This record gives sequence, C-alpha cells and structure tokens, in this order.
Amino acid sequence: MSEVNTELNLDDNVNQSEAAKPASKVNYGEIIQNGVWKQNPGVVQLLGLCPTLAMTVSLVNGFSLGLMTAVVMAASNASVAPIRKLVPTEIRIPVFILIIAALVTVIDLSMHAYLQSLHAVLGIFIPLIVTNCIVLARVEAFAAKNPVAPSALDGFMMGFGLALVLATLGGIREIIGKGTLFSGIDLVFGPSAKAMILTVVPDYHGFLLAILPPGAFIGLGSLIATRNWLEQRKAARANLAAIPSAHISATH
Repeated sequence: MSEVNTELNLDDNVNQSEAAKPASKVNYGEIIQNGVWKQNPGVVQLLGLCPTLAMTVSLVNGFSLGLMTAVVMAASNASVAPIRKLVPTEIRIPVFILIIAALVTVIDLSMHAYLQSLHAVLGIFIPLIVTNCIVLARVEAFAAKNPVAPSALDGFMMGFGLALVLATLGGIREIIGKGTLFSGIDLVFGPSAKAMILTVVPDYHGFLLAILPPGAFIGLGSLIATRNWLEQRKAARANLAAIPSAHISATH
C-alpha cells in the first residue's frame, strides 16, 4: 500500500504539467523521450524498486518482467483513456485498480499457459505488477486526461524505459556475478536457445555480492549516478554554448 500511496502524489508533482496538455498538442516524440530518459521510472522517478532489486539477477529475467510491465501499462492506459470522462472522480482509483488487475490476470494466466518455466522464475512478481506504483501513476496522471493513442504510447514507453533499466542492471549483475550473459534465455525460447548463452568471462568463479540484494542497490545507484553525470555534462555544455551568444547580445 505504500507504493499505492506514493503514486497518488506523482500526478501533482513530476507529471502534472505533462498530463495536462491538450490532446491537440500532444508531442509523441516527447512522450518517448520522457519514458526512456527524462522521466525514466527506474533511474529518475525511482518507482517499482521492489522488482528492480529482486528480479535483476540476469538480463533475461529483468527484461522479461519489464516487458510484461510495459504491456500492462500500455493496455491499462488504453483501457482507461476511453472511459476517463465516465468514471466519477470519487471512485476512479478503485476502478483503475480493477482494470489493471484484470489485465495483469490475463498476462499471468497467459504466461502460465505458454511460458511455464519463465512464469515459475518470475513467480509472485507478475501479479504484483498490480501494486507497482508506476502503473497506477501513469493511469491517473496521463491516461485519465488524454486520448487513447498518446495514453497507450505513454504507458508502453514508461514500461519500456523501466524494462531497459531492468535489463541493463540484470546484465551488469549477471556478468559480474556469474560471468555469463543471457542465462535463462531457454526459459523464453526453449531448450535450443541455450546455445545463445554467452560466457563473458571463462573459468569465472563468480562474485556473490553482485547477485545478492546489496549488489542490486550498488548497481542501481551506479546507473542513477551515470545518468545524472550525463545530464550535468549536457547542461554544462549548453551553458558554455550560451555564453558567447549572451556576450554578443550584451555588446549590441
């Protein structure tokens, strides 16, 4: 419930100005940039930390859960947008949660039917997508105020941005912890896909800390620090580029 309470404040802070845009002024490029970089749920908004830290022991696990989240977010946003004006404000949160829960149930049962091995690995974290604050946050902050097409794109790109973080963190932890990459890919594509598993470091005995929870915190912190450094470097370059222009304007 703490995550659900957290998301209630998001639409009043980070996403308020973006969500309030009229439909005619929706910038699809900006929606993509927000999901992948500017408002990335994993390294900017720091939402969904439970699956981020728990399921990123490998690239395959992280990306699989992230992709499932992206599908749920796109479907939930696309489902809420058409009825956004019909749902009374007083009961909108329970209605949104029911819609999300129904979609997650469909995903959960589908994976159990067609991807049983991967479903067994991801386990409880698939149904827990319902309580992932980023899902309800985007429904409340964006889909409840915008048409279907931009809402679906917003949901998918936010989920895809999270999937990229999960995959990157999972890949880093897998390489450092096990010396391999794509381990567990046979859970998705069958036993024949085991040939796709890469041994990055031969005769590697592993580094246990990387695949334990402390390794997840260290890895996530490193990703956040890297993104912040890139943003600060970009801002510094922009400031330096603006100095000559300001000087020329002052002389005239």
